[in-house]
Amino acid sequence: MISNQVLQNTLEGLKEISRTEFCVIDTDGKILASTFADFTVSPADIQAFVDSQAESQLIKGYQYFKVNDDYQLEYILVIHGEDEGAYMVGKLAAFQIQSLIIAYKERFDKDSFIKNLLLDNLLLVDIYNRAKKLHIDADVRRVVLILEMEQEKDHNSMESIKNIFGPKSKNFITAVDEKSIIIVKEMEEGESYPDVDHLAKLILDTLNFQEGGTHMAYGTIVNELKEVSRSYKEARMALDVGKIFFGDKDVIAYSSLGIGRLIYQLPIPLCKMFIREIFDVKSPDEFDEETLTTIDKFFENSLNVSETSRQLYIHRNTLVYRLDKLQKSTGLDLRVFEDAITFKIALMVVRYMKYMETLEY
Repeated sequence: MISNQVLQNTLEGLKEISRTEFCVIDTDGKILASTFADFTVSPADIQAFVDSQAESQLIKGYQYFKVNDDYQLEYILVIHGEDEGAYMVGKLAAFQIQSLIIAYKERFDKDSFIKNLLLDNLLLVDIYNRAKKLHIDADVRRVVLILEMEQEKDHNSMESIKNIFGPKSKNFITAVDEKSIIIVKEMEEGESYPDVDHLAKLILDTLNFQEGGTHMAYGTIVNELKEVSRSYKEARMALDVGKIFFGDKDVIAYSSLGIGRLIYQLPIPLCKMFIREIFDVKSPDEFDEETLTTIDKFFENSLNVSETSRQLYIHRNTLVYRLDKLQKSTGLDLRVFEDAITFKIALMVVRYMKYMETLEY
């Protein structure tokens, strides 16, 4: 449960304080951590101590102590010395390791609880009962952020994110798959969506990921623990919808998805039927690059002919000619709001269908 590195750091800290050498052994006699320059374990001595009823024992000039996890023997602590002082130091060290086990076990239990909460694997009554036992506040504002990477996440990424929040943070950092890290952030008084957006950008900057390969998304702020799973589902949807319609953004909020959120939930057969009804045989993504650039810039400038022609560095009449030509081929006049909306939705539907096709291969 406790990593060997944590055990080693603990023993070295204890040695610095007490000027005593320590060693931690598992029940099979394997040394897990030690400050001794040279220490040999006798398998027979270890087995005899494991099988005995004693909680501590003096064997050949060394004090042996049992360290339990819920009455189950987990480690054996060995220190050098036969006097009362060595015994007291050993008892304190054993207590310290015992406390580490409890702390790590509680952290593991909290992590497991948060994962099940996110995945909707808990009954409502279980959420509040387990939260109370784990000392997790139920009635505070929270939001879920998801960091998704191209490569499988590593330990350093998790630790870097934890360092952003600090050791006493009430936020939870966990994962439910290989390529994403989930942050359940507890909102401070006065914090709102701009603060969440700033945090997401801070995390990306801190981890120094390559642009385009990593994305962050977050759901809506919820007021109760039972609603955290909803914020997680929203963040997950924001990631997917963001890849389709907002590929140039590294951070995407669920609240900013707009109509893309609705299109994402449409069945593919319905999308195909819509495109056929509006454009007959020709799909809107089959237009040449010049036409598509003109359309995108026209939408970007809120159907303003003068501003669009200025940004495209073309004469106003040239733009009008292109729009007239598009109207003849599609029957839609982009200068008319209703037709522009239809065309915009069609472009998004096509983009969505293409994305879904890539998932099938």
